[in-house]
Amino acid sequence: MESTPEKLELITKYFADFTEQQLQQLAALEGAYKEWNAKINVISRKDIDHIYLHHVLHSLSIAAIVEWEKGTQVIDIGCGGGFPCVPMAIFFPEVQFLAVDSIAKKLKVVDAVCEVAGIKNITTKHARVEDIKNKKFDYAVSRAVAPLKDLWKWANPVLVKKPNQPNGLICLKGGDLHQEIFESGTRPKMMPIYDIFKEDYFKEKFIIQVKK
Repeated sequence: MESTPEKLELITKYFADFTEQQLQQLAALEGAYKEWNAKINVISRKDIDHIYLHHVLHSLSIAAIVEWEKGTQVIDIGCGGGFPCVPMAIFFPEVQFLAVDSIAKKLKVVDAVCEVAGIKNITTKHARVEDIKNKKFDYAVSRAVAPLKDLWKWANPVLVKKPNQPNGLICLKGGDLHQEIFESGTRPKMMPIYDIFKEDYFKEKFIIQVKK
């Protein structure tokens, strides 16, 4: 598929080192999501026209703060239509992602988008994360799925502890999170995404990190 540089300018404005293949994969996302969203609604109608800002760049805010080595294992809890895992899998082609959701039709979209974009490092699983007993991960990621208290309760058992590494749960959230963080009993690191990407859309949006 031909690249659409005007669409990707928003991404390349902040990330300069994508290969041509990665740019083609990113460019393929818009068409793939528009086609599948018409069949199975995983992105709101108003958001689909802003897919690179609202979904792709938002997901890649995690990539701006982590350095994942080859072979790192990541679980996307409640992956929905594939955010943040799909853009992250393009960014980190040598990292393995497991995209988990309790709604099977959403995973159908993820599988289809991965096929169109040539993404090989995402496996999907129709399950609740608390039912995954036989696999451990270096990181769990999530976007706007559940309160932090629940996310940590689900993520903690499937995460390996790595001494001297800040691995754990990384989630994307918005709004006033003080009460939610207090109720979670965790002491997360909180980073405003607007500090990374100077786009108005990211005001009041945050990356929350809880170390294992």
